[in-house]
Amino acid sequence: MKNGHTFCIISRMKRLRRGFSLLEVMIVVVIIGILATLAYPSLEGYLQRSKQTEAKVGLSAVYTAQKIYFAINQTYADSLSNLDVQLETGGSSRYSITLTGSSSSFTATAKGNLDDDAVLDIWTID
Repeated sequence: MKNGHTFCIISRMKRLRRGFSLLEVMIVVVIIGILATLAYPSLEGYLQRSKQTEAKVGLSAVYTAQKIYFAINQTYADSLSNLDVQLETGGSSRYSITLTGSSSSFTATAKGNLDDDAVLDIWTID
């Protein structure tokens, strides 16, 4: 009877021990690493496109403000301070917009290093 009782205690202890083996944990870590490696380039592309879109939206706002300014003054503004436009500055903004204007045309340029490489990203609208 004593052997049967000991066997029952050992089998109950085995059922209560519910941890993961080292092999199971290593397999999960490898799978997570593979998934992260596959997802990172896609995420980086999304981030770059969102930064580019921010610069394009800023240029579009300048374009619209220039058209309104021209309708009122019959000339284009030569400075952003002359336009009634709110642009993102500082913080998450990673570009700067410069403006040149004359009586018959204007050029707005957004410059910044949006993808953290050695090449400066430049967008122009006129």
